[in-house]
Parts: sequence; C-alpha cells; structure tokens
Amino acid sequence: MYKVFVNERPLILTDKIMDAGEGEYFKMNGKAVKSAVDALFKKKLERAYIYHPNLEEILNKFTAEIPMIVAAGGVVTNASGKVLFIYRNDKWDLPKGVCKKKEKLEDCALREVEEETGVQGLEIENFLRTTYHVLKRGGKYRLKEVHWYAMRTTYDGPLKGQKSEGIEKVKWKGPKKIQAALEQSYINIRILFEPPAL
Repeated sequence: MYKVFVNERPLILTDKIMDAGEGEYFKMNGKAVKSAVDALFKKKLERAYIYHPNLEEILNKFTAEIPMIVAAGGVVTNASGKVLFIYRNDKWDLPKGVCKKKEKLEDCALREVEEETGVQGLEIENFLRTTYHVLKRGGKYRLKEVHWYAMRTTYDGPLKGQKSEGIEKVKWKGPKKIQAALEQSYINIRILFEPPAL
C-alpha cells in the first residue's frame, strides 16, 4: 500500500478491497487515475483508493499516468537537539529538493539541505521514510517521491534561506516550537515526527 497526498487528502494505492468509508474506489487506468486525483485536488472527495491486484506493479502503473519526480531531504538536528525548519508558501516545511540525474539520494539530501538553509557540516544518521504527494505544475500533475534522512550537524553559524526557492525563513526549533510549526505544515511533514509504528 502507498499513501499519496493530493491537496492534503489521502489517495491510497492498494491491492486490497476494503471498506472505503468516506472514500471512493477507482481502477488503475488513465482516465480513472486522473479522475481520482482531480476529485481530491478540487476537494470533492475526502479520500480515494486506486485498486490494482499486483502491489509490486502499482507504483509503476500509477507513474505511467502521473509522472514521478524524485527528491530527497533531511530532518536535521543540531548539538542542542533543535530541528531545522524552513518557511515558504505560508507553511513550515523541511529542506528538500529534486535529485539531479544519477545523483545518489543521500548526496541529493545533503546538497539540498545545505543549499536551502546555509547549514554546513551535515552528516546522515539514517534513512527515515519515503513520502508521496501530488503537485500541479504548468497544469500537469506530478507525483513527488521524497526520501527523508535523519541528519546531524554541529553548525551554529548563520542560517540563509534560498531566495530562488521562495524560502522566507530558516529556524532551529525546540520541542514546543516544533509542535506549533507542525500545526502550520503539511501532513507529510507531520508524519516524519510521529512515533514509529510497532
């Protein structure tokens, strides 16, 4: 199963038929996929499911209809245990960006965090998870697959938001400020701060 967010609403790619509840099932074909994404994007549905019997093929089939962009980013912690956030488009977010051709995911994550925030001396501790969301660029939908890494740094120099990426602020945040920031963030960012499922 894959959980993809479209305008903050879940689109579940699944090989199982479940009780849809508030959602609606769609088949894995071009017209149905676009109908599901459209309905979520326009907030006509709370959630939607796209069914295909083969889970191993489901993402490839979906990305044949909605092309995928691969990105990577980081949840960066400093020596005092604060986490690095960026602010753009009226939301608190985490630094991430699109990978260059043949660039390793880890290298992309480190490069993007440094470019977007000015933070240096970054070290990857471990892989966290992959998140998915659909965005619209130039009237076309794209699926963004973001690979997230836990990172550490002892950097305590100036923070510099990448203006060309629309980043207005870069801040280190402790536990209370993290909670406040997450309330003004995206679901996929909040997921990164949830305790791991047992």
